[in-house]
Amino acid sequence: MAEKRIRYGQYLGAIRRHHRQISYNSVVAMERASPSRSSRLRAIDVHRLLTPYVSVRLGEQMRAVIPLTLMLIGFQALALRSSPEEAGAIAIGICAVMLGLMFFMEGVKQGLMPFAENIGFLMPSRASAFTLLGFGCLLGAAATFAEPAIGALQAAGLAVSAERAGLLKALLGPYAHWLIFAIAGGVGLAVALGLLRMMFAWRLKTLIFVIVPLCLGLTLYAAGQPGLDKVIGLAWDCGGVTTGPVTVPLVLAVGIGVAAAAGRGNNPLSGFGIVTLASLMPVIAVLGVAIYLNTLGALPTTTALVTPAWYSETPVAELLGAMRAILPLVLLLFVVQRVLLKYKMPRRDIFIYGVITSLLGMMIFNLGLTAGLVELGNQAGNNVPWAFSAHRETGAAPLYPRALGLTLTMVFAFCIGYAATVAEPALNAMGITVENLSDGAFKKVLLIRAVAIGVGLGAALGVAKILFDLPLHYLLFAAYSLALVLTWFSREDLVNLAWDSAGVTTGPVTVPLLLALGVGLGEAVGAAEGFGILAMCSVGPIITVMTFGLWIKTRSKERRKGKRA
Repeated sequence: MAEKRIRYGQYLGAIRRHHRQISYNSVVAMERASPSRSSRLRAIDVHRLLTPYVSVRLGEQMRAVIPLTLMLIGFQALALRSSPEEAGAIAIGICAVMLGLMFFMEGVKQGLMPFAENIGFLMPSRASAFTLLGFGCLLGAAATFAEPAIGALQAAGLAVSAERAGLLKALLGPYAHWLIFAIAGGVGLAVALGLLRMMFAWRLKTLIFVIVPLCLGLTLYAAGQPGLDKVIGLAWDCGGVTTGPVTVPLVLAVGIGVAAAAGRGNNPLSGFGIVTLASLMPVIAVLGVAIYLNTLGALPTTTALVTPAWYSETPVAELLGAMRAILPLVLLLFVVQRVLLKYKMPRRDIFIYGVITSLLGMMIFNLGLTAGLVELGNQAGNNVPWAFSAHRETGAAPLYPRALGLTLTMVFAFCIGYAATVAEPALNAMGITVENLSDGAFKKVLLIRAVAIGVGLGAALGVAKILFDLPLHYLLFAAYSLALVLTWFSREDLVNLAWDSAGVTTGPVTVPLLLALGVGLGEAVGAAEGFGILAMCSVGPIITVMTFGLWIKTRSKERRKGKRA
């Protein structure tokens, strides 16, 4: 049991060391600035207390958002000779996104993560297997509702053509609740299946060779049905939307805890794999719902519900939406830990602080999302085609020859995907964890570069799908077939790492930006929909990480042979 706790602590400790960087100077300043009964807290004392604490957390979000923003603005200014419209509103929106993410991530780490860590390790010894699976299913569904990037799906659906993609428009409009429940149900089943894998030591390879062909089979069937073919991109993109800053840490914490408590932790990477299932199962669920709705015939593409003007897009609306998303997850974790496991909350004040900051963060994030990242992505998507075709509004000639303009667009997509991945906090945390648990065999820098190259290539291929109207099901079939071949020849631990790395790359910054870019680009070139970029960004890292892993394995064998000779 002691070895299990040590191994479990190594993983969670790596995450905590990366995310909870509380400066020693802030502690010293807090002690010095603590007011006595006869003194008051001065402005300089408040500055000393809060600056070290906020700078680390805000700086993390700034490193993720600002480089992407500057890249988008710089590309439009230098290559497209244009500047963003309503720059002031976009700047305010982007600041709101960074501030919202800072509060939201802080709330998740302080208020929700301790619950998942305790439950993951304690529940296997204090509850039945059926109860554990039921909890895993509910946790996956509740975490999906709390993902900040889920709202980007409906924002991206505003530009979808109702005439050419009626079913897709319905899923993103009046039937959006069907879509959300399908995604949540898929993630819930994925978590339950992942826990079963931990308990019975099933190989992830086996599950992949069962689930991925099922996903591809449903995709090929949908491709042959009018209307359903337009939903394929959305279904595969949903797999990337679900694995964000809420689902990944909570699910991984529970999975690692179950693996350690069940005695399946001999392999340091054995806890990985649940994120992979959480990326694949929503594809099956969304395609299944779309097939069912398609059998019903014509569906309305606009809703008859009227939202009061005072309610729409106001802080009140966003706060209520954040409460509906987060409070069920908090209630679930609280009831399981307090009632089922009989575990008392050690610091109730910290828990309340975490819940309040997560609610505030999601509200601010959603307010800035549409005005900031989504608007900037839409403008970039609308302006990029000017590089190789006539301007949509003015009719001005293309800025570059068609071949050069298309190449610039593809390079731009690669740079966006690469930069977004390098700045992704979840991937940096994963890199630290993998390097620690593998005793330095797989370096953090190598993992980040491998994943970033894969996401960049996937983004370029996804943009090519929109530009050249390439059938997405062909691209998915070819890419995942290659991934399955590499999986067959790779070790189990490398398979776990590669397939999970695809899930942690699509965070709350990358998802809305790439969705907006794809939808805006699709609208500019006359495509019915612009989904599919996230799908290709998810499969790219699987291929590149396993390729790098096999390359490392080959080099190690050559070195061993050289030493023996």
